[in-house]
Amino acid sequence: MGSTLVVECSRCGGLLLKPAAQKTKTCPYCGTRVKVMKAKKLASARTANQASQILRHLKTKKGVSDHQP
Repeated sequence: MGSTLVVECSRCGGLLLKPAAQKTKTCPYCGTRVKVMKAKKLASARTANQASQILRHLKTKKGVSDHQP
């Protein structure tokens, strides 16, 4: 199993989880198709669970709830 990345949507700034091997991801907040190679990578984790914990921490620092618009 590969690593999981936390990336930022280039359009709305939403934080996304994605497997490292995935090339694109649709932002669940604004619907933009994010090209992972060009996206701002905020963190990497060995497991999806670790990445999820990192994502929650980053959202808290950013002042965003889990129910981002």
